[in-house]
Amino acid sequence: MCPLCKQDASKPFYNKTVHIFYECLNCEAIYRSEESCLSSKKEHERYLTHNNDIEDLGYQNFVMPLVNQVEENFDSNVHKGLDYGAGPGPVITKLLNDKNFELALFDPYFWPNTSVLEATYDFIICCEVMEHFNKPNHEFKKLRGLLKKGGQLICKTSLYNKEIDFSKWYYKDDPTHVIIYGGKSLDWISDNLNFTRVSLKNGIIVFEG
Repeated sequence: MCPLCKQDASKPFYNKTVHIFYECLNCEAIYRSEESCLSSKKEHERYLTHNNDIEDLGYQNFVMPLVNQVEENFDSNVHKGLDYGAGPGPVITKLLNDKNFELALFDPYFWPNTSVLEATYDFIICCEVMEHFNKPNHEFKKLRGLLKKGGQLICKTSLYNKEIDFSKWYYKDDPTHVIIYGGKSLDWISDNLNFTRVSLKNGIIVFEG
């Protein structure tokens, strides 16, 4: 059963050593088989190897489109945000703090303060996170519930399209990438999980509440 749309309409998509994926024929999400997913312990260990240095200028440039999206659409004196899945080095929060924006941090491994999930936010940042959702349907419903009316869920992930040679695509090789989205997957999320619209802009995905 597809973990995103919950339909039993999937077929084998790719099977090579430890990388086994299915494709949903309904929402076109591509998801990793349970047997090729890491345990929570192994997943955490892999995240510890990620180099998310707050002072890394290359990484700052990588996330700048999300920072610009917030700065262009929100007022630091009025609006508050959440960095969801912030990781060990919350560079987006640091860059937005420098612009006087206030953000709460949440990450199940590195910032596990669940009290921040009891508030609602004008914007939520989700950078290189949604591909790690073992339960994407649940996660997007939760994120929508944390978003104020008229707010934005601002995401960044690599999207799949039919022009990509999946067998050679680096993105599938990270065992913590358990679901990969395409355009139809994003539309399904927007249409079925109570967002008003979704758009792609400068390499980022914006779901509007």
